[in-house]
Amino acid sequence: MDPTILAYIAGFLDGDGSIFFQLIRKKDYCLGFQIRTSVAFYQKTENEQILLWLKAQFLSGYIRRRKTGISDYTIVEPQEVRRILELVQPYVRLKQEHVRLGLEILDKLPLAGDATRLMALCQLVDRFRDLNYSKKRTVTSESVEAHLKSHGYLAPVETDPIRRESLG
Repeated sequence: MDPTILAYIAGFLDGDGSIFFQLIRKKDYCLGFQIRTSVAFYQKTENEQILLWLKAQFLSGYIRRRKTGISDYTIVEPQEVRRILELVQPYVRLKQEHVRLGLEILDKLPLAGDATRLMALCQLVDRFRDLNYSKKRTVTSESVEAHLKSHGYLAPVETDPIRRESLG
């Protein structure tokens, strides 16, 4: 893609876009949670043409019209989120840390049922709460950890050698 177009898209993302990594409860998942990825661009519905242009550039994602008069173009597939983050990485200014952290998380996916790896990723996802000024987030690494422990997926690590000997 042309660097001028990528610089424009990065500026759009910096100003009217968001990068999200969220912890989502999924009862049908092995460990009960999913890490949802998304990149979204927002615009007044009357200016939706720019979102259609973006979708034509990336050839993925979907456009949604909200009742509030705002439309959004959202990409959620992890491989597509990675591709977009890699494309705009050299050009973003305000969301440099979002892109860096997002790529770090994507490098560690998929989890394949590994509770310890899930916990490490959940702690990285928690950092998006601060980057995005999120006040509504209710699923955090602490709630995931409590769920994993209650289902026996995570056990406390015993590091006290005296206690370990007395238990054995």
